[in-house]
Amino acid sequence: MVVQVVVALVLVGVAIGVAWWLDRHRRPSAMVTAATAPVPPQLQRADFPRPDAPWLIVLFSSTACDSCAQMAEKVKALESDEVAVADVEYHDHRDLHERYGIQGVPIVVVADHEGVTRKSFAGTATATDLWAAVAELRS
Repeated sequence: MVVQVVVALVLVGVAIGVAWWLDRHRRPSAMVTAATAPVPPQLQRADFPRPDAPWLIVLFSSTACDSCAQMAEKVKALESDEVAVADVEYHDHRDLHERYGIQGVPIVVVADHEGVTRKSFAGTATATDLWAAVAELRS
């Protein structure tokens, strides 16, 4: 009887150890991190800087958002003669967040010259993904 209890305790300990190890060594690609915040399908170009630019990239952000500052740097790097960029921070532009139904940040919207959303990112995105999306749309 004592042997069976000891064996059971050892097996429970091994199972806990394996579960802990698996949890600590999960592959990042297996983790679900997708954001589900809605993205506006259309922007009024007059609400943002340089409405005459062929492309507009808008970052809806908040100072309370840790990843928004990183996204702002990535988005700002995309500004050019052809691409206007706007960082619409919640506390400074609450009206625009409400008008476009922004419920989570960061959200990046890439809009064409008519303000139609052509690509969007809800949550964080890599600089490579942002550059590739803009390059694909511009070509």
